[in-house]
Amino acid sequence: MTNPHDHDHEHGHAGNGHTGHSHAGHGHAPASFGRAFAIGIALNIAYVCGEAAWGVLAHSMALLADAGHNLSDVLGLACAWLAAGLGRRRPTLRFTYGLRRSSILSALSNAVVLLLVTGGIAWEAILRLLHPVGVAGRVVMIVAAVGIVINGATALLFMSGRKGDLNLRAAFLHMASDALMAAAVVVAGAAIWFTGWRWIDPVVSLAVAAVIVAGTWSLLRQSLDLALDAVPPGIDRAAVEQFLRQLPGVTDLHDLHIWGMSTTETALTAHLIRPLGQIDDALLAHAAEALATHHGIGHATFQIEQGSGGRCAQAMEGAL
Repeated sequence: MTNPHDHDHEHGHAGNGHTGHSHAGHGHAPASFGRAFAIGIALNIAYVCGEAAWGVLAHSMALLADAGHNLSDVLGLACAWLAAGLGRRRPTLRFTYGLRRSSILSALSNAVVLLLVTGGIAWEAILRLLHPVGVAGRVVMIVAAVGIVINGATALLFMSGRKGDLNLRAAFLHMASDALMAAAVVVAGAAIWFTGWRWIDPVVSLAVAAVIVAGTWSLLRQSLDLALDAVPPGIDRAAVEQFLRQLPGVTDLHDLHIWGMSTTETALTAHLIRPLGQIDDALLAHAAEALATHHGIGHATFQIEQGSGGRCAQAMEGAL
């Protein structure tokens, strides 16, 4: 998509309506994150294999739970990487917006998988509480300590992009939660080593599972909202409507919709009532640029109506 200064236009009209369509610069997950995904996936695959093997040898539910959690994160990272790449594909005749929404689906699937895996961890921990198993605390400590380094380093790779992209936030949250899980496992290993209490291992697993669920819930809610075309977080719909109503010549508006095209891009459509109804490219360019700069909406489409004669079908249906 191009900048509003070199691609702002109005095109086509039927009856009393004119359609205006403008683009502002769109944000994608930067291509540089491809390297971060590759490094994170490679490190975590190696760690999952080693952690699972030592978990079996040490009879540690905490280690095995953490290995399962890490495996889900490897799949999550791969999914997020794929979505970031798909989001940069150009629109086609079939996918007229391209594949931008794949990043939303990735964030949603990451949240669901993370909750499911955490639920499995919690269930197994409960079984271990009922039937305690001896655990090699020292081995648990060493293996989990390595996990803190690997997961923490991987999380840092996505830290800079987590606030502006829900897809990258999902990747960051996955790895940060892994680092937290590994830290808790180190504590559990130390406690088991010094006390010999078998119940510590499953109790720590349950505690960490609760923390992960609490942290993942907002990710699930936000990604589900985007999948259902809710107004993206951080965008004030009332402020956007007020801005559009104050445009020169606009006396009313209806059919205002704001939704996420991806985890980084927002689109808007609106029917603007202008009694004079004249085509005004400069007005559309100004509106699109202001929406992008002040409201984070990079893809705006307007339909200009005179408000005389037959009423717009969307307005008659009670559209917002």
